[in-house]
Amino acid sequence: MEVIHGLQGTDLDLIMHSPGGRAEATEAIVKYLRDKFKHIRVIIPHEAMSAATILACAADKIIMGRQSYLGPIDPQFQLQTSLGVQSVPAQAILDQFARAKREYAENRTNLAVWIPSLQQYGPALLEQCEHALALSKELVSDWLARWMLRRSRRRRELSKLIATELAKHEHWRTHGRPLDARFLKSKGMRVVLLEKDQQLQDKVLTVYHAAMHTFSATAATKIIENHLGRAFIKLAQVQIVQGPQPPRPPRAPQQLPQESSS
Repeated sequence: MEVIHGLQGTDLDLIMHSPGGRAEATEAIVKYLRDKFKHIRVIIPHEAMSAATILACAADKIIMGRQSYLGPIDPQFQLQTSLGVQSVPAQAILDQFARAKREYAENRTNLAVWIPSLQQYGPALLEQCEHALALSKELVSDWLARWMLRRSRRRRELSKLIATELAKHEHWRTHGRPLDARFLKSKGMRVVLLEKDQQLQDKVLTVYHAAMHTFSATAATKIIENHLGRAFIKLAQVQIVQGPQPPRPPRAPQQLPQESSS
């Protein structure tokens, strides 16, 4: 909001490079942008994964390079396990629990094998997984039908099919799977190759590389900036922890000065 405030016009080009985030935050961003602008092009110079893919589905059009990628939208949960904090797909949690039930029904002695894993499930975790999956698909399906596919007679059907396809953890097998322009276009999404407009490509890649150099040379971890130079920049908090110091070598004994006799 700090960067968008005061911009004039009804069209927005949003250059986006992001590993993702939370669906709830994405929904708030989309509501704000769509209240401000009638037409949005999301431009992806490299990658827009996870929740950033969800945001891209709220565009009227996606512009991306041949080597640019979106990603699966299946939600991930940060769980404290015996191996430390792990990022676990919601669908994998549901599948594992279903497998445990199935193997227990086949042979009750299997319960002892599953107890260590099942003990890591907190209260209502399975319900949270189901709701998180439903939310991701609902947002993508609704936004595609409302904007990108609004001119299609089958917009509701197509949007649901695309949302379901993007959320298939059992198909993609990993949350970081790259989905390129060719695949997205084959599913009916409105995607235009960045390489078709050389002038636009040069400008977009200039912005992208400038941002990447900033990340590598400074403590910046998040940059949101408009074409007028107004920017929101989040910096990493640098903590210096000083460990135990090595023992100093013993000093040679100093000889006391002797008084001179007169």
